[in-house]
Amino acid sequence: MPTSVETSAGGLVLSGLPEAVQPDGSVDFSRIYVALIGRLDRRGRLLWSMPKGHIEPDESHHATAEREVWEETGIAGEVFADLGTIDYWFVSDGVRIHKTVHHHLLRYVDGDLNDEDPEVTEVAWLPVSHLVERLAYADERTLARQAYDRLPDLARADAAAGRATPR
Repeated sequence: MPTSVETSAGGLVLSGLPEAVQPDGSVDFSRIYVALIGRLDRRGRLLWSMPKGHIEPDESHHATAEREVWEETGIAGEVFADLGTIDYWFVSDGVRIHKTVHHHLLRYVDGDLNDEDPEVTEVAWLPVSHLVERLAYADERTLARQAYDRLPDLARADAAAGRATPR
């Protein structure tokens, strides 16, 4: 069976990080949102995942993540941290594919959700407190848990730097 190698990038767009920091320094996770995409699988089930897509020639992982998030969600985001890499194999049309996906954390910059991308069925802002349970794929759930653990420090750093989420 022929083999192909594919590399993609994407990630989690976060909105509300600095605003989630409370006066006592605690972080209110219900004020932090992430943008996810939903796609129908072959059985017609809506599966939620992080936006991502193929890296174009001479394009960095960060640039790809920002472009793919915009194309699939309508949201402009800016990469501010690496999240992790997922590596897996699958077969499609008689070709064995080894795929590597580089995930990043992005800050919301601008835009409104839309599902105009033909590969996407639905897009949604979701409270980060519901992220892990909503994601369809175990590897993405693992990355989401890692992001969740980092969010308090990231939110406090954004608040300390005087950042504010554009509205």
